[in-house]
Amino acid sequence: MARALRGAERAALSESAVLIVGEPGTGRSSLARALHEAAEGRSGRLVEVDVGTIPSTLFESELFGYRAGAFSGATRDYSGRVGRAQGGTLVLDHVEELPIETQPKLLRLLAEGTFTPLGGRDTAADCRTIAIASHELVERIRRSLFREDLFYRLDVLSFVLPPLRRRLEDLDALLADILDDLRLRYQRPGLELDPEALEWMRLYSWPGNLRQLRNLLERQAVLATGNRLAPEPPTGVVGERPRRLRDTEIDELRKALAYTRGHQGRAAALLGISRKSLWEKRRRFGIE
Repeated sequence: MARALRGAERAALSESAVLIVGEPGTGRSSLARALHEAAEGRSGRLVEVDVGTIPSTLFESELFGYRAGAFSGATRDYSGRVGRAQGGTLVLDHVEELPIETQPKLLRLLAEGTFTPLGGRDTAADCRTIAIASHELVERIRRSLFREDLFYRLDVLSFVLPPLRRRLEDLDALLADILDDLRLRYQRPGLELDPEALEWMRLYSWPGNLRQLRNLLERQAVLATGNRLAPEPPTGVVGERPRRLRDTEIDELRKALAYTRGHQGRAAALLGISRKSLWEKRRRFGIE
């Protein structure tokens, strides 16, 4: 996480496309907003688009806009998401869900820096693009559901955000930050976490990541009659059987190699180990 944040400081000063990969709830949207706010020389707005929710038949008009009279019912000009993001940042959420038939339209925007509103003329796109994706993006590329050339246009500056279960050493600091925010938001300076709740929290795998953690504490802050928050553990926390370290390590090695499409150096960097260590682990575990 520290590596990602250091890279983000440099990325904020660049105009290059950014790809943020991680599980839902890991802070992908928060990082995208932070990059936008830290950008120098850009006064435009941040426009977020959940591309998976836009029907392919409406994608072009929704993203690029249209001019009055371009089609039946177009009684006025519509700027579209790219038009509204001029001078600012365009965030494409769930980009891995973009239908294959609409991907060439996004590719042209990234490759040529221009877009054409329906019924209009070519227009220069003055916006930075940040794409947010899950790890499923790699599988979709493998199955030819996501264009490789589009991926490489998006993957100029990339950040992989780790799930909360892989950074539980940060839990205490995260809890302190969330509690500070809740104390201020609800004007309850005495809010604190029950020590027994902290014990199970340190053992939990947090499938919903930071979003789940924050929602749990905020719900308790709303419902609790006193200032001590004592959330109950979700089903299966107590006595939950841990995975073998060998199995976990093999899964992470394969995930890193799949994400980097077999690039040894990048995979080793993502895992925080040397290329020699990666090679030795692959040989030990029989990973091709």
